This record gives sequence, structure tokens and C-alpha cells, in this order.
Amino acid sequence: MEGLKQILYILSTIALLESCASTQKTSTASQGGKYSEDLSVLRPKVEAPAETTTTTTQTDNTKPTTQFVEPKLAVTQKLDGVLDSINHINLNRRFVEGYTIQVYSGRREEALSVKKQIATSLPRLNTEIQFTEPIFRVKVGKYYSRMDAQEDYASVKRYFPAAILIPEKIVIQ
Repeated sequence: MEGLKQILYILSTIALLESCASTQKTSTASQGGKYSEDLSVLRPKVEAPAETTTTTTQTDNTKPTTQFVEPKLAVTQKLDGVLDSINHINLNRRFVEGYTIQVYSGRREEALSVKKQIATSLPRLNTEIQFTEPIFRVKVGKYYSRMDAQEDYASVKRYFPAAILIPEKIVIQ
């Protein structure tokens, strides 16, 4: 009796799945084993809008002139206001967020010697010593993005393994 119930259950499930099967065209054998399905029956049908004509006037065989139509959803005035405020903010900025490479942090004498080492081994890089009591920091370069700093960071890292890439505010001149 249990076996009969299971067989009936399986047959009813198969019948249900067969009734739900799509009537769309599918093909696997005709295209070399690749699956394809015709979905054009599911696409929405869009009718072309009726063409609207604008009144044109012709005078003395010149080109026809069209009448200007003001857009209904114009955002020009709002956008101009936002752009003006962004421009005002940017004009008042004195610095931008950027990155620099810190090569050394410690005592003054060692900071001066590190600066000389950088000048001899990597002369193309601008080096500066920054004093924040009680520490002297030797920094190299000013970069607007981390990707810009990465190449110089790799070359500095060869000579100074303790060098680190740090965020810094870059003064706009």
C-alpha cells in the first residue's frame, strides 16, 4: 500500500510538471547541442507614437523655422545654483586630501642624515623635514591619490624599509 502511494505521488508530480512546461520553442539538437529559446513572445509590444508636426513658416525660399518649445522638466536653474555653490566652496579651499611618504620619524640629527641620503639616492623626489614637538619627520613627495604615490613608495621602500604611506593635507598654491 505504501509503494502504491509513492508511485501515485511521483506520477502526479510528473503530470504537474508537464502541465507547467512552457510551450515556447526550444531547441538543443538543431544548433549543435547549444540551448536556445524563443523569448519574442514575452517582449512588450511598443507602438510608435503618432508623429507630431510643428508649424513652420517659409519666406522667400529660405529654410523653414521651427518654433522653440520650452522643456517641461528643465532643471537648469536648480543645477546652476548647485554648481555655483560647489564652485564657491572649491574657491575657498586652501588644501586637498592627499598622500605623502614618511621616511623617518625621530631625532633631528638622524632626520638630517636621512634627508641627505634621500637627496643622493633619489634626487628627483622633493624631501622636507617637518617638526612636530618633540619629533622630526622626513617626508617625501605630495600626491593627490594613493595610486600616484605607489610608484615612488616602491622605490623609497628599497632604500628605507621603514617608510610608510600616510594621508596628508596638501596645500593648494
